[in-house]
Amino acid sequence: MTKLLEFIEIETGENIEYSVIWLHGLGASGHDFEPIVPELKLLARPGIRFLFPHAPIRPITVNGGAAMRGWYDITSLDFESRHQDDAGIAESVAAVDDIIASEIARGIDESNIVLAGFSQGGAIALQAGLTLDRTLAGVVALSTYLPMTTETLAEVPSLKMSMPIFMAHGTQDDVIRVNIAEESRDKLQVRDASLEWHTYEIPHSVSNEEVDDLSLWFKRLFGM
Repeated sequence: MTKLLEFIEIETGENIEYSVIWLHGLGASGHDFEPIVPELKLLARPGIRFLFPHAPIRPITVNGGAAMRGWYDITSLDFESRHQDDAGIAESVAAVDDIIASEIARGIDESNIVLAGFSQGGAIALQAGLTLDRTLAGVVALSTYLPMTTETLAEVPSLKMSMPIFMAHGTQDDVIRVNIAEESRDKLQVRDASLEWHTYEIPHSVSNEEVDDLSLWFKRLFGM
């Protein structure tokens, strides 16, 4: 195992049974979604460990090559697979898998681990959840898209498609347009993914209503 990414850790109870690995968006850090833990209003039982890793610092092409925290390079805002940084995506998926392995070593069942992410982090959460040889509890994908092609998705085992996915997007998003997210939603639905889809009249951000809907999804997943 390579060196783990640094992360922030928050626990909601004493008896930890679940882990949520939450990946931030481009240019942010693990601190970005720290405040969401109390906003989710989760119960103390079962206990949940939230991990908020910091992405590596790398040059980002669409931002003039400026170096910032990012899970992969972005060369075009059309988010088409032919333009994407496949090597960077694979590297970050592997880094997430290392964190999953670390949580399993700490006593968390693989099937009790959730991957979550916003924007670029959500893309990695989806990619990792569907491609890693893991049976995970679910994936949360906010204001994001699925990086893999339809052909690659067709090769994902059918059993993987039963993994619960919460996917949400703002209709006013001018960073990742809602139609891009809808295309990813449609690709997943063709594969009969266990997908819960929401839209909100917001830009590239997260709303209170979205957090409330996500809270209900988590509570169902965690048996609260």
